[in-house]
Amino acid sequence: MDRKKTDLLVGLFVLAGSAALVFLAFRVANLGGVELGNALDVRARFDNVGGLKPRAPVKSAGVTVGRVKSISFDDGTYQAVVMLSLDRRFQFPKDTSAKILTSGLLGEQYIGLEPGGEASMLVAGSTIGMTQSAVVLENLISQFLYSKAAEPSSANSGKASRP
Repeated sequence: MDRKKTDLLVGLFVLAGSAALVFLAFRVANLGGVELGNALDVRARFDNVGGLKPRAPVKSAGVTVGRVKSISFDDGTYQAVVMLSLDRRFQFPKDTSAKILTSGLLGEQYIGLEPGGEASMLVAGSTIGMTQSAVVLENLISQFLYSKAAEPSSANSGKASRP
């Protein structure tokens, strides 16, 4: 009987550990959590969304105010169309700007909202006009290398010339 009790306790421990791992996986992947029941859906157009994914946070002043609902491609303008679900508790002016930002150097990407100064607010179906696309690390590195290659060599510029 003692062996069966030990096996049962070990089984319960393994089951609890597995449940904890599944819970953590959902939290890391932003799949768990509360759904925004009273959401305001707005649209933003970007030239490049980088690694932005659906369910990524939408933040303003460091506070999560919504989530990315969907990302699609407009073949007429050749831009990415990002649908944002914003919590209705937070009101933003119509001239709000949106940027795709990165948490840390290589962290997850999210959308940052910067409120404008207009008196009228965003409504359902509005489009955020001022957007800034994601900064792609590979593009920055290639621009840096190209600018360094275009500079004159410092070894030749340091030689003194004879009269």
